[in-house]
Amino acid sequence: MRLLICLGTRPEAIKLAPLVHKLRETPEAFEVAVCLTAQHREMLDQVMGFFGLTPEYDLNIMKGNQTLYDITTAVLTGVRDVIRDFKPHMVLVQGDTTTTFASALTAFYERVQVAHVEAGLRSFDKYSPFPEEVNRLLTSHIAHLHFAPTTTARDNLLRESIAANRIFVVGNTSIDALFWCLKRIGQEEDHYSRAFSAIRRDRPLILVTGHRRESFGGPFREICFALKEIASARDVEIVYPVHLNPNVRGPVFEILKGIDNIHLIEPLDYPHFVYLMNRSYLILTDSGGVQEEAPSLGKPVLVMRNVTERTEGIEAGTARLVGSDYATIVRETLRLIDDSEVYEEMAHAVNPYGDGTACEKIAGVLRGYSE
Repeated sequence: MRLLICLGTRPEAIKLAPLVHKLRETPEAFEVAVCLTAQHREMLDQVMGFFGLTPEYDLNIMKGNQTLYDITTAVLTGVRDVIRDFKPHMVLVQGDTTTTFASALTAFYERVQVAHVEAGLRSFDKYSPFPEEVNRLLTSHIAHLHFAPTTTARDNLLRESIAANRIFVVGNTSIDALFWCLKRIGQEEDHYSRAFSAIRRDRPLILVTGHRRESFGGPFREICFALKEIASARDVEIVYPVHLNPNVRGPVFEILKGIDNIHLIEPLDYPHFVYLMNRSYLILTDSGGVQEEAPSLGKPVLVMRNVTERTEGIEAGTARLVGSDYATIVRETLRLIDDSEVYEEMAHAVNPYGDGTACEKIAGVLRGYSE
């Protein structure tokens, strides 16, 4: 089976890299080609290098101030040419990026089947996250095979009349990637420790990420003022790798720069970020991937969004929605710092996103698939 794996962003690369390696373990079963759209460039290249992957195709579409229109049209024409050259039996896409949807749509136009990794996530709000919710909805109705991370995701697909025999609950490949990365970090512990020597170890570390479009403007300012209050109210170390988007960097540096116990750092490569997650006390984020990874490390997650498509973490107690409201973020963060019982309850909740064997399960389904 010739498989074309299309990806364009760092999260896609993280979640698909272990699958590429797993599929390539059996060359008698699979011929695999990786196509980078490079919807993002630098952070994507870091992940590819860390996982030791070189793409067979690189569209290199990223340009300054690109819009969703730019990304969509460039992926459509670029992936079309790749499909016509490689002639895959199936195109694999992951998640909910514009690369995911546009690659799936191109495969449909070329009458090539699509397999969707991390299928069935739903926030039930088409504008939050934007444009991801609609990207994954549309991808689901193009795909032939759906690799759902959880039974909740499977049930979402069933409610949309996706045939049950095309849905496979496999866990999330992000956990496979996380375990692979933790093993590497363990072999080079001193290197990662030295990289963050400026962060005090005698204080709880709060790791922060934030980049969602729906938070640009007023909501991001609320988040920043909440972080400022937390830093003032408790002896903590707050580490914030600041996204490159100027809509993020503007308010973050305006409000938080110069505060002694807030460390505003440049975006991290994947292994350094995993190291910080593992070292952290708790995490504030609007990232989907972090909501999946942190429970495997026993780290409570406060989700700075009003809705999440990863409801399993909320239901399991590993994560809690706090939105972008100043008072809620401050209250819930301080509660986790001050109340050990509340903290332990979240930290020891069961991770609903899998056990690190998702890639093996996906490969098994593909080995037995014929249509």
